[in-house]
Amino acid sequence: MTSSPAPISVDIVSDVVCPWCYIGKRRLEAALSQVSDLSVQVRWHPYQLDETIPLEGKDRRRYLLDKFGPDRIETIHDRIEQIGAEENIDFAFDKIEISPNTLDAHRLILWAKAEGKQTEMVERLFQAFFVNGEDLTKAETLISIAKEVGLEEDLVEQLLDTDSDVEKTRKQIAKARQIGVTGVPFFIIDGRFAVSGAEAAETLAAALRHAEETRPGDGMQAPPSPL
Repeated sequence: MTSSPAPISVDIVSDVVCPWCYIGKRRLEAALSQVSDLSVQVRWHPYQLDETIPLEGKDRRRYLLDKFGPDRIETIHDRIEQIGAEENIDFAFDKIEISPNTLDAHRLILWAKAEGKQTEMVERLFQAFFVNGEDLTKAETLISIAKEVGLEEDLVEQLLDTDSDVEKTRKQIAKARQIGVTGVPFFIIDGRFAVSGAEAAETLAAALRHAEETRPGDGMQAPPSPL
């Protein structure tokens, strides 16, 4: 009996409040459709654009004003909304009232991985924040999202009230920074090639194809992930 080659891994370092990460997810999906003959395994890894935000979050408008100034905010949002529309994302920045600390959201993504629903959780968190303007600092919001994705509601509620996997998540974020990740999204393909930023679907598809064509040996064992 012949064994199948190991799937090509795509490790994505991302933060759920990064609009370019949402765009990057859409472009990866388009890329995967272009190389549908390849076996690909997608894995998500945490990153925090601003880990100094308190757990209760900050007023979104004030946070952005302090960071960018009023004129630049509108320019940035207009550009992202235009690009998002091209990727079928209805960014609604006007609905977002709170800039959250994303540590708990990343814990949800970690717990969803155990259920094989990591990508589904990432999508739902992106949608909650950028499309619906939901408050990701509220436990009830995260519990509701977890239930929708198919996680056990009572267990998630209990875990969120503890420090379960907080240190693990922080160590994963630190590891991403140690290997040189300074911005997201950041894609590591087959443990060998890095693509930084929300590159076009064609670029990601070409990287996946190149990874397949240059795999060492018989490809039965995937290269270890640096994360």
